[in-house]
Amino acid sequence: VFMVVLLIYTVLYHNHTNALEGMTGFFGFFYACFLLSHIYLVREYTYGKLLVWLAFIAAFGCDTGAYFAGITFGKHKLIPTLSPKKTIEGSIGGIVTATVLALLYGWWLQRSFTMDGVNILLLCGLTGFFGSFLAQIGDLAASAMKRLTGIKDFGKLIPGHGGVLDRFDSVILTAPAVYYIMLFLIDVQV
Repeated sequence: VFMVVLLIYTVLYHNHTNALEGMTGFFGFFYACFLLSHIYLVREYTYGKLLVWLAFIAAFGCDTGAYFAGITFGKHKLIPTLSPKKTIEGSIGGIVTATVLALLYGWWLQRSFTMDGVNILLLCGLTGFFGSFLAQIGDLAASAMKRLTGIKDFGKLIPGHGGVLDRFDSVILTAPAVYYIMLFLIDVQV
């Protein structure tokens, strides 16, 4: 519906706008609203109140692991034109850290809760691995958007960290990954 409204606006006000502005508006809506809405979808799904944390464990675990692995072992630049400080070693360290943290969380869940019809370690391992990979893609994509627009941060809400979107650019892709992995691995008849 939102896209149809943008298209109608583009047609009716074609002298004042253009298709690129409409596409940019749709992308902004899809990027921020639709992708982040998966946090809510995860939370409302079977066992979601316990599994919603996987989106944050994968994203923030990856960010933290990549930072420390990059500082300790980083020698080879990942994509210097987008993010000059990120290294291949940091990227691998982020994936390993997030996967290990997600598996530890899965181990704790398995010991603490009964989750019928769920291979919790498989679910946590997959979300940790794929979520951390996608967290890095989300972070680099946000860097590409900032480079294109010539801005350093998406906002100034959090001193030293930028805006809310700067903190959640990795969660934007991790939350959908958690949701769709849950769809495939959780028996909804539980």
